[in-house]
Amino acid sequence: MIPIIDLKGQYQSIKKEIDEAVARVIASGGYILGPEVESLEKEIATFTGAKYAIAVNSGTDALLLALKAAGIGPGDELWLAMRAHGIGPGDEVITTAFSFIATAEVISFLGAKPVFVDIDPADYNLVVSQVERKITSRTKAVIPVHLYGQPAEMDALMALAGAKGLKVIEDCAQSLGATYKGRVTGTIGDAGCISFFPTKNLGAFGDGGMIITNDEKMANLLKKLHVHGAGEKYVHEVLGMNSRLDALQAAILRVKLKYLPGWSKQRNENTSFYNRSLKGLPLTLPVPKADVYHVYNQYTIATEKRDELQKHLKEKGIGTAIHYPIALPFQQAFSYLNLDLTEYPAAKKAAQSVLSLPAFPEMTPAQKDEVVAAIKSFFA
Repeated sequence: MIPIIDLKGQYQSIKKEIDEAVARVIASGGYILGPEVESLEKEIATFTGAKYAIAVNSGTDALLLALKAAGIGPGDELWLAMRAHGIGPGDEVITTAFSFIATAEVISFLGAKPVFVDIDPADYNLVVSQVERKITSRTKAVIPVHLYGQPAEMDALMALAGAKGLKVIEDCAQSLGATYKGRVTGTIGDAGCISFFPTKNLGAFGDGGMIITNDEKMANLLKKLHVHGAGEKYVHEVLGMNSRLDALQAAILRVKLKYLPGWSKQRNENTSFYNRSLKGLPLTLPVPKADVYHVYNQYTIATEKRDELQKHLKEKGIGTAIHYPIALPFQQAFSYLNLDLTEYPAAKKAAQSVLSLPAFPEMTPAQKDEVVAAIKSFFA
């Protein structure tokens, strides 16, 4: 059996370091925030080149709090003051039609309206020209997703956002370490939101997240928002929430972070092998765009025979995954928006054809050969 990702194998490869980190935290008696979390924040900031990093308890919370810190949605007196500048309930936030639901649901949670744009089938990221067509007087922000680990087209998006006065919150749940023209994703817009879900390239042993930003005011606000709006204990300056990263997860992530560049390199090598070996088959293979470094959180192919191929690979003992089987505008949760679903043909097609293959760093040559042989046998 070849899994879609081998978390047990990864743990075994660094078991001694992980066990020592966990034991250190347990012996310390400090389990929420504290020195381990502060150290992780500094290390993530250094790794990405961001000035500030704020640890939270999930990638979803990272998106939610980044939007709130950007002035999206309702709140107390501070938010009332922000709304004096035109920000409040009824805001519109533009994002991609093809992503995990967290990207869009946080917009709705804040009383704003998610506005979807279709994707470029070449990289599954949002199309900036479509963003421009969707901007209204209510538009306050854009959330690009660097899907599967490949950066979105940020130069054009940042130019548009600057001209229109929009905030840009990067969804980097799958792209930690990816670069766009030499800049690390998450440091290009106003804030970047990272997920440490276990299956991510840098995964915790549970949920976890991080917000990175170069904006001092936003960083200071986020530091309050993730601890119930408190600047100091029991002194609550704004309405916040409980979104603290625990010390155990931070200690584990600190160990793993040292290995992330090597793991990303290995994912790229696996991808190159697949692309060479699968060339000529009736598949759409992932190809990184110029001037980007793709970290391949997923190696995702596409075929009109997706479901049949997935069944065939399962019978061969090869794990796969579909990221994602239903495009966001087609989700029942967003039916209240009464969208014209004909506006998202590329996202709809992607949902019906994408398939992610095992590409985890610990894959052996024999495992990669086995995956390729199974795919070739299907098309033969």
